[in-house]
Amino acid sequence: MGKADSAGAAPRAIAADRLRQRVRRAPSAIHGQGCFARVHFAAGDYIGTYAGPPARRNGTYVLWVSADGEHWQGRSGRNLLRWLNHSATPNAAFDGFDLYALAAIVPGEEITFDYTNGDYTNGEGGGFA
Repeated sequence: MGKADSAGAAPRAIAADRLRQRVRRAPSAIHGQGCFARVHFAAGDYIGTYAGPPARRNGTYVLWVSADGEHWQGRSGRNLLRWLNHSATPNAAFDGFDLYALAAIVPGEEITFDYTNGDYTNGEGGGFA
């Protein structure tokens, strides 16, 4: 992870307008609203960065990450990635606050990640509070 995607987008280089060209929010069969691909992502492609202000406590759409499992940083999601839903068989994963495709994702497919697996869990049942 951490490489440019097949369209040449580098991590952290995708502004909110560009992210809206790549993903969208729509009703989800998993839960409420979801985050769906507008474009094709190959395995390993950078999808976007979970953006928002630092969080000091749990709340709706807070994503927690830790590089060492001891020191946690949270962000209160303010972009389209806040609509990501959980899946035990996810098609994307976070590396810090950057989201990457684990497998090919086709336009219209819901983008999911495993709330309970990886460095984004806060030890309280998942990456999102």
